[in-house]
Amino acid sequence: MPYLVRVELPDIPGSLGRVATAIGMAGGDIEAIEIVEKRHDGTAVDDVLLEMAPGTMPDSIVSACNALDDVRVVWINRYAAGGNLFLDLEAVEELTADPERALNRLVDLLPVTFRADWGARVSKVDGIVHATGAAPQDLTWVPVERAELLATDDDNIHCGVRLNKTEIVIIGRRGGPEFLDSEIARLGHLVGLAVSISRAAKH
Repeated sequence: MPYLVRVELPDIPGSLGRVATAIGMAGGDIEAIEIVEKRHDGTAVDDVLLEMAPGTMPDSIVSACNALDDVRVVWINRYAAGGNLFLDLEAVEELTADPERALNRLVDLLPVTFRADWGARVSKVDGIVHATGAAPQDLTWVPVERAELLATDDDNIHCGVRLNKTEIVIIGRRGGPEFLDSEIARLGHLVGLAVSISRAAKH
């Protein structure tokens, strides 16, 4: 079963190699790594997609990483999407392949692109316009401008961005990890591209 590990580590040569070695020694086989964020304080946040050897527990991966100096596992969970990490450029390619359906296709792609649990397009007038299967049924429109975190009443984490005057796009994670500033900025950029692609198809 694939697992996704979000790890915070020093942004210096050799750090990722130390983490990879620790994961391997603990029984994890790394499939892909994506840099999520580089911070001004000299740390980085990476997402590591890995397969567990039979009998290996997630706790052993966490312990092996946390035992390294200045390394911290932020979050670990099963990664149902499997396969590989879906990059933003690949999402844009899919949107341009069918520009007339770009906005709904964007919603379908966002959970994989951002390792979220669901995505939804919500209208101020009509409620949920389009959503992935795991999206909550009680989502409502809220006024947002640029991409930002949305308040929730539970441990779910929502991030939203305005799609047009009457619609927003929301993505959500159950229990974590938190959406980082870099992810929020990426979401805003990707939604902006989808809107441009959709408009171009109408002219």
